[in-house]
Amino acid sequence: MKQKEDITAKVLENLKFGSLNEIQSAMISSDLKANNIVLLAPTGSGKTVAFLLPLLHHLNNKTSGVQALILAPSRELALQIEQVFRLMGSGFKVNCCYGGHPFKTERNNFSEPPVVLIGTPGRIAAHLRRGSFNPESVHLLVLDEFDKSLEMGFSEDMSYIISQLPKIKKRILTSATQAIEIPEFSGVKDPVTLNFLSEENRPNIVLKAVRAKEKDKLDVLIRLVCTLGNEPTLVFCNHREAVDRIHELLSDEGVVHDTFHGGLEQDERERALLKFRNGSHQILITTDLASRGLDIPEIKNIIHYQGANSEEAFIHRNGRTARMNAEGTAWLVLADKEQLPAFINTSPQLIELPELIRLPDPPQWITLYIGAGKKDKISKTDIVGFLIQKGNLQKEDIGLITILDNASFVAISRIKARQAITAVRDEKVKNKKVRIAISN
Repeated sequence: MKQKEDITAKVLENLKFGSLNEIQSAMISSDLKANNIVLLAPTGSGKTVAFLLPLLHHLNNKTSGVQALILAPSRELALQIEQVFRLMGSGFKVNCCYGGHPFKTERNNFSEPPVVLIGTPGRIAAHLRRGSFNPESVHLLVLDEFDKSLEMGFSEDMSYIISQLPKIKKRILTSATQAIEIPEFSGVKDPVTLNFLSEENRPNIVLKAVRAKEKDKLDVLIRLVCTLGNEPTLVFCNHREAVDRIHELLSDEGVVHDTFHGGLEQDERERALLKFRNGSHQILITTDLASRGLDIPEIKNIIHYQGANSEEAFIHRNGRTARMNAEGTAWLVLADKEQLPAFINTSPQLIELPELIRLPDPPQWITLYIGAGKKDKISKTDIVGFLIQKGNLQKEDIGLITILDNASFVAISRIKARQAITAVRDEKVKNKKVRIAISN
């Protein structure tokens, strides 16, 4: 027990958490009593840490091979779980596998197997079929947002994966939806269910609406975006074509933003999220792809440019804001005489936007690309030191740093970016000449 308390204390310190929240405490308590746990919790409630902490308590640094397998329905969610696990500072090796990432690179990473393996069902199933890792060492299984995995058609892959894991001792299933049916192939029997989906745990969201006087809603959208200024904002559309149309409009107006949808290449999607998290842009135009599985704190506004097709989609969109007890606003952009769908039973505040608008100021940060990453043994400390010593930046000019396998991305002061690029143009990072430029 003392060892587990020490692990928890270290994780809290590394994550800069003052204490565990109710959901995380409940998971640790249930971990002592049950081998099968179902966690029902709203988005933004800290559930990733809630299931990673108990998992961490059961890892053994003297045992070889993959000990824990975490399946997630999307690449973005898998990468975020990996990021949280790394921030916990456990010292255990973790790998993340997903479609769109080079299979050969992932296969090579198994030459020294990770203790924790995170991935999407399709890619993990492919690795198992090709014998990339030994499934017999896996004794911990987490199915995160497993209802979404079922909805996305991963039943066959998940069933196959679980059938290949003969020594599972503990299973954890999570969902942000209450109406769930646990599939038999999961192996979950008589679970302890922790349900935090009650009304009192719903996000603190204010519902507001703006109405277009004409059929075209683009004008009212641009005025709303400008009125909100530099507050982190997600704009939801139902179709990629609408995302691209808004992108063209905002680009013509000179508004800093980015887009996110399934038609983009994986690296484009990752960069868009990375820049949104580090504050290089505060507006992300997206489809419902961003409505689940994205751990982006402090989103102030959700804009429904096109209305959600169902109550569940509406709830998940709004779940991107008011996370971890914060407050947020959901905006409805309504065409002239457009009626609210029946599942919205709260009358929104109707807001009149000013006719005269001012474009939002560019964000404080801009993202710097450095062509070296984990494979080059580069660390955040290396990057900070390099930018201070060679780039003539101060510590306060450097924001969030993200290190990937072969590249790193750093938020730096927008007003000092040009001078920094000029200063480091011919410099080496850890004795290696690498490309350094403002990220596209």
